[in-house]
Amino acid sequence: MAVDLVTVWFALVVLCWVLFCVLEGFDFGVGVLAPVLGRDDSERGAVVRTVGPFWDGNEVWLVAAIGVTFAAFPDWYAAMLSGLYLPFALFLLLLAGRGVALEFRAKGDGLRWRRRCDAALALCSAGVVALLGAVLAVLAVGLPLGPDGEVASRPGALAGLGRSTAPLLSPEAGAGAVLALLVAVLLGATFLGLRTTGPVRERARRVAVRVPLGAAAVALLVAAAGWTAAGTASAAAAALVLLAVLAHHRREAAAFGLACGLTALAVVLLFTANGDVVLPSTLDPAASLTRSSAAATDSALRLVSAFAVVVLPGVVAYQALSYWVFRRRVGSERTA
Repeated sequence: MAVDLVTVWFALVVLCWVLFCVLEGFDFGVGVLAPVLGRDDSERGAVVRTVGPFWDGNEVWLVAAIGVTFAAFPDWYAAMLSGLYLPFALFLLLLAGRGVALEFRAKGDGLRWRRRCDAALALCSAGVVALLGAVLAVLAVGLPLGPDGEVASRPGALAGLGRSTAPLLSPEAGAGAVLALLVAVLLGATFLGLRTTGPVRERARRVAVRVPLGAAAVALLVAAAGWTAAGTASAAAAALVLLAVLAHHRREAAAFGLACGLTALAVVLLFTANGDVVLPSTLDPAASLTRSSAAATDSALRLVSAFAVVVLPGVVAYQALSYWVFRRRVGSERTA
C-alpha cells in the first residue's frame, strides 16, 4: 500500500509544534515564575538552573516546525508567514531577549544585574507565550486569503502593517493568549514541583493547585462563546480539576505528565479542527488552503523524507539523553 506522504508530513508538522509547545512550554512557564517563586537570589537561581541544560535544545523544535512547513507545504508557509510576519518577527525578538537573559544572568556582577535579567526573562517569556497562543488561535480561525493564495491587505501606506496585526486584535486571539499563559504557568509549576526541592518546590505545588482551576474556567468560557465544542471544553475542565487534585496530593510526576498531555492534545486539536483545511480563508471558503493544495510535489516530499529519516531520530535521541543526564532535582534550600 502506497504511503500518503502529504498526510505523513502534515503529522510531522503537528508533531514538531506539539514538541515545541510542550518542551518550551515549561521553559516559558519557569521563566515567568522565576521572580514569583524565588524569594531571594539563591532561590531564583535554583529556578533558572532547572531549565539551564534544556532550553536551547527545546527551541530546535520551533526551527523544525517552520522548516518542515517550508519544505513540505510551501504555500501554507508563505501565507502564514506573510500574513503574520510582524507577530512572528516580534516573537523571534522576544525569544532572543529571553536567551540573552538566561545566558548573561551569571555573567554580570551584583544582585541588581541578576534581578534585571530575571525581570527580562519573565517579561520575554510571558510575551512569547501570549503571542504564540494568539497566533495559533488566529491560524485555526483563518486569515483573509484571496483566490490567488495571497493574504488580502487594505489600501494605504501601512497596508502590510495592518494586515499582519489586525488578526491579533480579535477575541479569539485574546482568548488564545490568555489560555497559553495559563498553560505555560501550569507546565512551569508542575515541572518545578518535579525538579526542585525545598521552598521553591512547595510554592510551585501551590501554584499547580490554583492555576488549573482558572484555566478550567477560561476553557468553559471559550465553549460558552461558541469557539469550541462544549464537550471538548468540559472534558478539558475535568482533566484540569484532576490535575489540581494530583498536585495537591504531591503526585508531581502524574501532574506534570497530565499537563504535558493536555497541552499536546490542545495543539493537535488546533491543527486538525478544520479537517483537511490547513489555513481557512475568512473571505471565501473556496480559497482556503488544504493539505493537498498547499503541499510540495511528490518528488520534493520524497527527497525531504530521505533527510528526515536520518536527521529526526538523531535529534530525538540527543534530547532524550540530555534529559536523562540532568534528571536530578535542583535544591533551593538556603545553605551556610
